[in-house]
Amino acid sequence: MINVFIGFDGREAVAFNVLAYSIHHRATQPVAITPVMLSQLHNIFKRERHPLQSTDFSFSRFLAPYLSDFKGWSIFMDCDMLMIEDIAKLWAFRDDRYAVMVVKHQHVPKEERKFLNEPQSKYEKKNWSSVMLFNNARCTALTPDYVNTATGLELHQFKWLDDDALIGELPSCWNHLVGYDARRADAALVHYTLGGPYFPEYADCEYAAEWFAERDAMLHAGAAPLIQRS
Repeated sequence: MINVFIGFDGREAVAFNVLAYSIHHRATQPVAITPVMLSQLHNIFKRERHPLQSTDFSFSRFLAPYLSDFKGWSIFMDCDMLMIEDIAKLWAFRDDRYAVMVVKHQHVPKEERKFLNEPQSKYEKKNWSSVMLFNNARCTALTPDYVNTATGLELHQFKWLDDDALIGELPSCWNHLVGYDARRADAALVHYTLGGPYFPEYADCEYAAEWFAERDAMLHAGAAPLIQRS
């Protein structure tokens, strides 16, 4: 079973559902998808919202290993994404030498604000935590107490690991940053970092046509054809 946690923010509920559909639609192995949803975590996640926090799941994402009982592997991803490839191919990158595996972006955003006028934070390892393969047994530092009290930089810069050598690298096609990275034919998981096409002001962004096609396929009551990348 491929265990996937997707960040949930009520303002982007449609994004969560389209992403989940796009994963299931292409998966060749069984997938279990869990929303990281604050209303379901109120007995576990107790930290107050930070002024620089742009989504409900900015910090709660790091509970994925705990929610997995620190066993096996799990995947976390932001909801503002679209899966274009079989998630089993991402799952196959699991490597027990590492505690966590990410796309190691060199991303320095130029803008100060992003979707819904939320602040755009700039820090080392920016966007590394937007897609993470957790080797859960090696992430036992991520207890609820730690996730509730650690600083944002301690969490997102992986300070909970003893050594950056424990961070494995995924191919960049598995976290393609729309609006930053040049469009590529092999993009496997696209990430609408500035804002997804479900927001009117981003309705014409790159990979918008693919997102709308996926949404329409999800809403179709009959047999829907597999959406191909353009």
